[in-house]
Amino acid sequence: MAERAQRRRSALIAGASTVVVFGVVIVLIVSAPGWDKVQQAFFSPQDFRASFPDIARKFKLNVRMFLIAEVFILVFALLLALAKSSRSALLFPLRITATVYIDVFRGIPAILVIFILGFGMPGLQIDGLPIDPVFWGIVALVLSYSAYVAEVFRSGIDSVHESQRSAARSLGLTSAQTMRHVLLPQGVRRVIPPLLNDFIALQKETALVSVIGPIEAARQAGIYTARSFNYTSYLAAAAIFVAITIPQTRLADWLIARQRRRTGTRGNA
Repeated sequence: MAERAQRRRSALIAGASTVVVFGVVIVLIVSAPGWDKVQQAFFSPQDFRASFPDIARKFKLNVRMFLIAEVFILVFALLLALAKSSRSALLFPLRITATVYIDVFRGIPAILVIFILGFGMPGLQIDGLPIDPVFWGIVALVLSYSAYVAEVFRSGIDSVHESQRSAARSLGLTSAQTMRHVLLPQGVRRVIPPLLNDFIALQKETALVSVIGPIEAARQAGIYTARSFNYTSYLAAAAIFVAITIPQTRLADWLIARQRRRTGTRGNA
């Protein structure tokens, strides 16, 4: 009974403090000297309604790039993680190559990779080499995000207790069989929530491809802004991205909570 009352009191305090904080922020914004101009430039209902349909149609390109890139990232990143996690002396050059690749592409901002590939590769004018900026934008996203996702996979594999590897080897399994049948299934299952968080970020990063030409949601918003001199179209684009990413975020949170219940661990207080 006391614990229930304490939870109710905590909820009331949290709710009241939230209302106060947001109320103060809203009052400060609305009372600012330039609020009228900002409201007209960013929160115009007419411009929102006018720009939203075209932006929503162009968002299909963001979804298409995301879905294509996601498949290749999962495959390529898993291969990188397996290469970096290998313990065979014969595969040492492959392990070094994977390590260097991950270090390099984690250190280069994705937008720079998009610029380099989007403008550099078509500039080579090699027969048969694609010149479609969407193609090179997807390739750039795959190269960049594979480095991050590979480390997620590797952390999952390394989190499996060493006794699992020893038990598998004692049963006569080879290193490859141990990785395939014992370590990999457990490791991948543990990193599904972090993978979802990475792909939520990838969904947003597809907007960066617009810098090399493709007209997706963010670029379409910019086109409307250049024509109308009003920035509400960017708010419309942001609303579409938020509508897609919030359900994904809640799914990732639910998976993390379920994983904690299974393992008996608790999050940070």
